[in-house]
Amino acid sequence: MIEHKTYTLADQVFERLETDILSGKYSRGDNLAEMDLCQALGVSRTPIREALRRLQQEHLVEESGKSLKVLGITREDLEDILELRLRTEGLAAAKAARVITEEQLAELKETLELQEFYLGKHDSDHIKGMDSKFHELIYRFSGSTVLHDTLTPLHKKAQRYRKRSVENDSRAQASVEEHRAIYEAIAAHDEQAAAEAILRHTENAKNHIMKG
Repeated sequence: MIEHKTYTLADQVFERLETDILSGKYSRGDNLAEMDLCQALGVSRTPIREALRRLQQEHLVEESGKSLKVLGITREDLEDILELRLRTEGLAAAKAARVITEEQLAELKETLELQEFYLGKHDSDHIKGMDSKFHELIYRFSGSTVLHDTLTPLHKKAQRYRKRSVENDSRAQASVEEHRAIYEAIAAHDEQAAAEAILRHTENAKNHIMKG
């Protein structure tokens, strides 16, 4: 069942379905029927319709007869997403290194340390969660709304493939070490080192994911 929170029911339905699609719970080609979703989520047709409309705008589903067909994220989409990140994440990290505050640095460090903690526990779900938060914080702390709003959804759309990556112990270990290098460069307010560190990280992630 969907919980009633401060944001709208349609928002909650959209986030639930988006996560289910991006995580691979729904496969490419699966059909989403309004009434089935109403029963599964325990909500009326109005928020379902609104959520499905937004999913169409995100090109995650498309019309197919009386239902909607899941498109999800293909490997070709993923390659484009990773290429876009390669071209823009360095800018976000450099800007963050320039303007980040001590309070923001503390939050970034805490997120990194939690990721290191969950790495020791081999907890892939929490590792992925902290990985997402680490990157989102850098985008936010860059001070650029454009970069944040561009990069955050790109990172989110690769979550299914990122999960496979963090489930690989050696890649998960390397990823955390790369995050440590990014953090240290940002903490030193070294814009060039921060950009180079995050680009190495993204390139390594791309190489590992695309081999899978």
